[in-house]
Amino acid sequence: MPESTNGGSEERLDLTVLLPCYDEGEAIGPVIRELRGALAGWPGSFEILVVDDGSTDHTVERAEAEGVRVVRRVQNAGAGAARKTGIRAARGRTVAMIDADGTYPAKHLPELLAFLPEWDQVNGARTSEQGTIPWLRKPAKWTIRKLAEWIAGRTIPDLNTGMKVFKRDLMLHYLWAIPDGFSCVSSMTLSFLCNGHSVRWQPIDYRTRIGRSKFHPVKDAASYLMTVVRIVMYFRPLRVFLPLALSVGAIGLLKGIWSWRVSHTLQESDIIIVLCAVMIGVVGLLADLIVAQRRESH
Repeated sequence: MPESTNGGSEERLDLTVLLPCYDEGEAIGPVIRELRGALAGWPGSFEILVVDDGSTDHTVERAEAEGVRVVRRVQNAGAGAARKTGIRAARGRTVAMIDADGTYPAKHLPELLAFLPEWDQVNGARTSEQGTIPWLRKPAKWTIRKLAEWIAGRTIPDLNTGMKVFKRDLMLHYLWAIPDGFSCVSSMTLSFLCNGHSVRWQPIDYRTRIGRSKFHPVKDAASYLMTVVRIVMYFRPLRVFLPLALSVGAIGLLKGIWSWRVSHTLQESDIIIVLCAVMIGVVGLLADLIVAQRRESH
């Protein structure tokens, strides 16, 4: 079916291709044309939705010249904020996200879409690293990805891929947990994994971006790490609190045994450490109960 180009229509479509943008004037036109070519033979109805996050260049004008729907944010708030705006504004039952910098080949989009509706979310797993400062990015991403795998209990080939397709109605439940910055895509993946939704990865190519990167290696790596910690607190708090309580409790127990063997009495610090372990465990259980109640409410 053809692409929807009626900006005023509220008809429900099969797919919204979401392009979050911030100063992507060089790339936005070629990316839109590449997307149209990739979806030319796709059987469903679709729209291309550009969400401009307060660009200061010609991104909006060039996107509008391509005849796609454009939603403008008057102030730059971050990649996550633009994505959340786009998901709420999307008319498609399925949403496909792809970066507007030309790094993700649009030819892979039909491959990912073929796995829906059987899967709830399908991610493009990049087979190469084309980003800046790879000697810093690679070890940082590997460490954070391994932490995320421990939390989710799943192997995660690519935690922060910007090319993914998912069921919009499910993602709407988790927008409250998605941060406004670069770590938003990681949160989208973990939100699905930690709540029992089916998530798949499919290998894709990756290209050098068009234009200048906005990625800050130290600040954004720290943001990724905090996102993983925040998601586990939102959805699986016992994965943090239980090991911490057991570790502190073991320290208190070993210290108590040592104190008893040396002085045949327990020190105040021994009791305090054990009580801290109990308190950490109780907080973890309460947090898990709150998470369970929130999950039931959805």
